[in-house]
Amino acid sequence: MAGSVANPTLEPAVEHETRLLPPYRVILHNDDVNTFEHVIRAILRLTPLSGREAVQRTLEAHETGASLLLTTHQERAELYVDQFASLSLTVTCEPDA
Repeated sequence: MAGSVANPTLEPAVEHETRLLPPYRVILHNDDVNTFEHVIRAILRLTPLSGREAVQRTLEAHETGASLLLTTHQERAELYVDQFASLSLTVTCEPDA
């Protein structure tokens, strides 16, 4: 090997801060207008919930007045509110304290 040794350039240590977005709850509210089938289909269409979970959330909202659909970040939660509203369903979001 001939004479020179390569000196790698040393980069300064960089700290990466990962900030998690605060969680928001997406809540389905009962109404006296929409059918169970419509609500279940909307949940299946708009969320990653299974058929069984969609039925459970629909029944819970019917029996208690509201049901937690899922928890996500604020921007996505607000999108769910708008998407459900476009299907004439009442969904709200709030910080998950």
